[in-house]
Amino acid sequence: MIEIERKFLVTSNVFKTEAFNSYTIKQGFLNSDAERTVRVRLIKDIGYLTIKGKSTKNGLSRFEWEKEIPRIEAEFLLELCELGIIDKIRYEVKSGNHIFEVDEFFIENEGLVIAEVELKSENENFIKPNWLGKEVTGDVKYYNSQLSKLPYTLWK
Repeated sequence: MIEIERKFLVTSNVFKTEAFNSYTIKQGFLNSDAERTVRVRLIKDIGYLTIKGKSTKNGLSRFEWEKEIPRIEAEFLLELCELGIIDKIRYEVKSGNHIFEVDEFFIENEGLVIAEVELKSENENFIKPNWLGKEVTGDVKYYNSQLSKLPYTLWK
């Protein structure tokens, strides 16, 4: 399946009052190569194994395959991951016909908040919430696989 998404920085915490759902995510990368990433994620009691291909030049689209796996398997796989486990809370916020996933990062990425919206096509219109800031789609340093290697708190 092809994933099409846009990413934005977030300018305020107003999204928290607009969220209809939130949950913690712990994730690591078995492979964080630019050509492909293999991610392990634990959300509540459910694990996920995800493979993502290389992004298009504009950063909007890439292949994504995801499989649900048992929690215990995800926990074992997280122990095999490259250094740099990511901890975050994801908030889901409805805006028009879309749902924004807003990630508030912790530990080594404390202070970073990114909103993503998945689209059906690269030029699909969507309603931008007023807390949406600068677009960072395609800026590799904001990819979770890169945040695990060079965390936000170490940026100069």
